Amino acid sequence: MVHRAPVIVHMDIKILELEDTEARILFSGEGHTYLNSLVNELLNDPDVDVARYDMKFPDSDPELYVSTVGKKSPIAAIIAAAQRLAASCDELLSHLKSTGT
Repeated sequence: MVHRAPVIVHMDIKILELEDTEARILFSGEGHTYLNSLVNELLNDPDVDVARYDMKFPDSDPELYVSTVGKKSPIAAIIAAAQRLAASCDELLSHLKSTGT
C-alpha cells in the first residue's frame, strides 16, 4: 500500500461584491467540478435563496453568486456549505481507507 502525505490546497478567491444578503466571488483556477458541488450544497441550506455560478468563457474563472434570506450572511452560508462538502469527502476517504486496499 502506498501512503501519501496530505496535500495542502490553496484556493485563490476574490470577493467582487459583498452585501448583507448577497455576495459575488471569483474563484481563480477552479472549474465546474468544485463550483457545481458547492452550489448544490448551498441550495440545501434553507437560508439560501439563490446559489449559482457562471463561467463567461470555457477557460474563464467561475463567478459564484449567493443570496440569502433572514440573518445568515452569504459568507456564513458559503463557509457552512464548504465545511459540509469537506466532511462528506472525509467520510468517503475514511470508508475507502477502512477497506484496507
